[in-house]
Order: sequence, then C-alpha cells, then structure tokens
Amino acid sequence: MSYIIPIGPYHPALEEPVHAKLYTEGEEIKDAEVFIGYNHRGIEKLAQQKNFIQTLVMVERVCGICSHSHAFSYAMAVEAIANLKVPKRGQYLRVITAELERLHSHYLWLGIALHLIGHDSLFMHSWDDREAIMDILEELSGNRVNYGMVCIGGSRRDVDAEKSKNILAMLDKIEKSNLRLRDILLSDKTVALRTKGVGILTTEDSLRIGAVGPQARASNVPIDVRKDAPYSCYDEFDFDAAVFPTCDVFSRVVVRILENIESIKIIRQALSNLPEGKINLGNKIFKIPAGEMMVRHEAPRGQLCYKVVTNGGETNGRVSIHVPTFKNAPTVPTMLRGNSIADAGLIIASIDPCFSCMDR
Repeated sequence: MSYIIPIGPYHPALEEPVHAKLYTEGEEIKDAEVFIGYNHRGIEKLAQQKNFIQTLVMVERVCGICSHSHAFSYAMAVEAIANLKVPKRGQYLRVITAELERLHSHYLWLGIALHLIGHDSLFMHSWDDREAIMDILEELSGNRVNYGMVCIGGSRRDVDAEKSKNILAMLDKIEKSNLRLRDILLSDKTVALRTKGVGILTTEDSLRIGAVGPQARASNVPIDVRKDAPYSCYDEFDFDAAVFPTCDVFSRVVVRILENIESIKIIRQALSNLPEGKINLGNKIFKIPAGEMMVRHEAPRGQLCYKVVTNGGETNGRVSIHVPTFKNAPTVPTMLRGNSIADAGLIIASIDPCFSCMDR
C-alpha cells in the first residue's frame, strides 16, 4: 500500500525543525520532499542595523557548532573591503581555532550518527573525545561555543607555550582514539549493515545538485576551498582533501574520520611554525569605506560564502550568508529514494544538517 509519511518539522529525533515528506510503497521510499524555513531569525536584516563589531558578534550566533567559521568569513570580507592586512600570527591563530572547530563538529556528527545506528557505546566514546576538544577551545578562548576569537584585523587571544603544550597533548589523545574509531567503523558489522549501500548519492548526482563539503567528498568529488582557493594562510600547510568513493552513508562516516586526521596535521604545523609578532592591528576602530566583497570559507559542513556590502557608514549595507546546508539539503530526496523508512532519519542526518544556519 502507498503511504505519505511526514518526518518533522517537530520530531524527537531531530533537534532542529525540518519537514521531510516520504512517499512510500510499504517500507520502501519511492520519493521524498524536503521543506525548510521553520527557524528564520532575521539575522541578515539585523546586520543592516548593526555596526561592524556588533555584526561580528551576531554572526557567531548563526550557528553554535561552526560559529568561528561565520566570524572568520565576515571578518575576511570586511578586511578586504578596508584593505586591512591581518598579521601572520593572527592568521595562524584563526586557522588553529577553525581546525579545532572542525574536529569538534565532526566528533559531534559522528556521535549523533552512531547513536542513530544504535551503537551507543561508540557514541559515548566519540563524545568523550569531543569533550576534550571543547575543553581546549575553552582554554584557548574562554568559551566552549561562540569563541569570540576573531576581531576585525586579527585574533583576540594568543597562544602561549603552556596552551600550545596542552593543545598538542589533546591532539595526541584524539589521534589515537580517532585511529581506533576508524578501525572499528571500518570492520564493525552493525555499522556496515546500517550504512553501506544506504543513502546513495552518486558522483554525477552530487555534481548535478551542487553538494559541498564532506557530502561532496564522500561522493568522490575532490572539492575543498582550503585547497582549491586557499584563503588566510592555508596555502602554507601540507594536508590532503579527504575523498572516499562509495557515495553512501558509510562513505560520509569515513570522510569525516579522515578529515579529523588532516585537521590534526594542520594544527600541529600551525603550532610548530607559529610566527612571532602581533596577533591583531590593535584596538583602533577602523573606518570601513564603501565597497563589496564575497569570500569563501571551508566550514566543517562545506563551503560557506559571505557577501558583504558597505556604504561608507557605520553599519552594513548588506550581509548575505550562503551556508553549506542550503546546498546539501536538496541532495536528501535523491538519497532517500529506494531506501527503507527505517533509514530515513540516518540519511537525513548524514549531510550533517544545520537548519539553524540555513534559515538564519
């Protein structure tokens, strides 16, 4: 028999409101639709009433998981308009925070995915490691989320020898656990049964729809803004874009495990080669001239774009935010088709959605 089964917009398995409508024949999903727009907060409109420092604080609240990515992107756009050159040490500190945030985000997603699979022991191991990352972020910035590490012209907080030592010790612990997680996930039968061949997004469909970030790289599409269009100081680090070819939920798990390894490599390089000098351009409030700039940033979920338009006054003329979930959400109906209803929640979660980001 044919059924229409709604998932959301308010559902115990989904912390953020999204509505997926499944068209089924028995247990098989024949087609699906995704509806968004339940979490609109008017942040882009508010940006037109705020000065540049206030906006920097506000855009961190677009998302609680990738808050640094939003502040990083906005600051880069404003700095480009004002022709401000960020000190190299400040750039390195921004990258260190960005990669710690990527680790935090991926461990968060891995824990949620393992919980949805029913592997709660691995879920607890994953989130135990996430706590260690968040403790370091708190030591570095003073906050576990919304770090406030970025200012117009550089970074707000520095890393001394003690903090560097603590970060490296945490990375040693995380690296060992990440390799153990990788070995278990690659061999565990429960993980294989729930993820292999589930939620297929072919390379062709990924390119056609325009997927970004780990979602695209898990479909064997080697795109990564850090490699394709290096910003800040990413061109000074040796790392690889993590790509896996199986195009299913399993591939999305593996890609994030591999990306953790690359983030650890970047942070170690940044700490060992941390330049001397200033971390920002001082406390001066800069006059931002009229202009416009669009920047791209590789957030944990994929390419994040900020277009900032200034009119020469104290406030923004326009701040347009284009987030990775907006690009990845259209892949969900394609991935759902042909799968069972029982796998729908895991498939939707496999894009690592942030509907708070998307609806703003």
